[in-house]
Amino acid sequence: MTPLRQSWQVTMRGIRVFMRNPAYLAMTLTQPIIWLLLFGALFKAVIRIPGFHGGSYIDFLTPGIVMMLAVSSAGWTGMGFIEDIHGGVMDRVLVSPVWRGAPNAGTVIYAALMIVVQTALIVLLALALGAHYAGGVGGVLLLILVAALLGAAFASLSNGVAMLARQREALIGAVTLVLLPLTFLSTALMQESLVPGWIRTVAKFNPVNWAVVAGRAAAMQKIDWGLVGSRIGLLVALTLVCAMFATRAFTKYQRSL
Repeated sequence: MTPLRQSWQVTMRGIRVFMRNPAYLAMTLTQPIIWLLLFGALFKAVIRIPGFHGGSYIDFLTPGIVMMLAVSSAGWTGMGFIEDIHGGVMDRVLVSPVWRGAPNAGTVIYAALMIVVQTALIVLLALALGAHYAGGVGGVLLLILVAALLGAAFASLSNGVAMLARQREALIGAVTLVLLPLTFLSTALMQESLVPGWIRTVAKFNPVNWAVVAGRAAAMQKIDWGLVGSRIGLLVALTLVCAMFATRAFTKYQRSL
């Protein structure tokens, strides 16, 4: 089998597991739906603050919720590797003539596909709540692409951490440690001009903020191709770096046996 086909077989394994338990989709959507409804109602008055430029708060919030969903959903990807390690599946994979990047690539593709479906549902819910997608269908598709790229990066990162830590508790702690700080150190919930200067500085290097800014520039206004293109480039580079990290972690696990 070619590396591409091997990766797709790993992806199909995840899809088959999902088809046997479709309630997983509803479970993963529960938290972002609560975020969208709760934050949308709690902070809707911020549009009256002088200096806020973003239309309705639901327009401003939707890309932020989409990226929060992408990070939180992709962050648990490594749990599958940990289960395979404890179940002996990973050892059988290592003795087979499979491309060593296939397990990571396959699970990352699966995570990205799930994020595409989840993002589409959040977009529809936000539309029902009154969101306006000024970028049209093309802008929404770019928003989904950005979310998938962000999710792919964090899925690879999760896989790498899982291969190094090999414990569920360690991965849970890592995901929890990353999700909230990256969210609140971005413009997911508040306009950049209204946050403290040090947060604006940190946000420049925050991949969640890259994705949020790109998503807004694509879907919630007339598409700013320069801004969207530059942020997509950064996310692609981050995804490649995280994939290299996951592959090295896989190799290190193999050598430890």
